[in-house]
Amino acid sequence: MKLRIALLLTVLVLISTQAFANTQAANASTVSPTLKINVTVQKAIQLTLSTGSMCTVGGGSGTDYAITFGPVDALGISTPTCGSVYAPTTPGVTPSVYYTDYKLTPAFSGQTGASTGTITAYVSTNFTNNTVLAVTQSNAAPASIASFSAMSTNVATPTSVGTTVANGTAITRYVGVQVSVQNGAGAFTGNDAATVTYTLTVP
Repeated sequence: MKLRIALLLTVLVLISTQAFANTQAANASTVSPTLKINVTVQKAIQLTLSTGSMCTVGGGSGTDYAITFGPVDALGISTPTCGSVYAPTTPGVTPSVYYTDYKLTPAFSGQTGASTGTITAYVSTNFTNNTVLAVTQSNAAPASIASFSAMSTNVATPTSVGTTVANGTAITRYVGVQVSVQNGAGAFTGNDAATVTYTLTVP
């Protein structure tokens, strides 16, 4: 009976030593414990707006980004805080456009079979006085006021801002505010703002 108990104790000691063989050792100078690291890799996507050569693209209040043109008018007389202006083709009849360039940088990872993406935009919150003010844009450096077209206000049919945009490569675009002529009853002066929502899609 005593012999059987001694054998059992010996077996237990051997099992215990084997289970912790890498984290502890007697009469030794090194141990080599192992660590298993577990992760779940996910796909990721990012679209960043940044300053071009004119107006500063900064943080917004209630939005991710903001641009402030400052004073604008339908005759193109007011000097904006930043950016440039195209005077109306026919002063007092046609609108002016205040505009700036800016940059968009797409970035994405883990998107199966995709090396490029598309960027669209629409005016998700229009100007309060949208009969006077409108968001305009151009995908190329404007040559005249005619280079600008109104940005869509419909989420279902957004404006194309970029096709086959490359991962990590900035593109330059132009955004502006069209100011229409207004006189008489209901004429508006004062502050106003609109919000544009951009969407990067990587198929």
